[in-house]
Amino acid sequence: MAGHSKWANIKHKKAATDAKRGKAWSKLSKAIIIAAKQGGPDPSGNVRLRTAIADAKAVSMPKDNIERAIKKGSGETDGNNYEEIIYEGYGPGGVAVMCDILTDNRNRTAPELRKVFEKAGGEMGRTGCVGYLFDRKGLFVIPAEGNDEETIMDTALEAGAEDITSSDGNFEVLCEPDAYSDVSEALETASIECLTKSVTRIPQNVVEVTDVEDARKVLQLMEVLDDHDDVQAVSANFNISDEILAELG
Repeated sequence: MAGHSKWANIKHKKAATDAKRGKAWSKLSKAIIIAAKQGGPDPSGNVRLRTAIADAKAVSMPKDNIERAIKKGSGETDGNNYEEIIYEGYGPGGVAVMCDILTDNRNRTAPELRKVFEKAGGEMGRTGCVGYLFDRKGLFVIPAEGNDEETIMDTALEAGAEDITSSDGNFEVLCEPDAYSDVSEALETASIECLTKSVTRIPQNVVEVTDVEDARKVLQLMEVLDDHDDVQAVSANFNISDEILAELG
């Protein structure tokens, strides 16, 4: 499991800003809109919507914003017609990268992301070129400090989690996407706070990036992709040692 959530851990260590929070709200609004559109506006019968709402609340998204997004998705008010796409490609050092996209204009998004890959020394690939290297899972990253492993294990497993490991000074809880909201609610009820939590793509194996310049380019690629308005989530199968991370600052 070590390295599987490397990007999640690196992102958490970066300082959060109001601009970043606003961007997160924008992306979560899109997720809520499409979830409500596909499964209806009632979160009790729509697991995907329940998950999106839980993620929105986790980053303090206002209740009014959440309700407005649900209404747009259910057709009560006008909203953009978003399309779900998955873009796949390669970063420096042969790192596999997957981007979950929600866009209202794929003719805009595709060339923009292709340029991002190329600028970092990578390339976008065809559909399916790296998808087989990942499994879709719910991932919760919990700090080891101040938390009891047995309590986390009992709480998470009872709620439907399938695996709990430790990595980089944190506990990592994995579950199937359908169990994500149940595990999230159980951890919250037990007052166990997560550093990050999301339904994401977990690589089956990791690529060790040992060249400092490649590592720099990989991190730049991930950050620019993650910051793009149409990218809901970005996953990759790299691992970078703490020594190289320290060298990169």
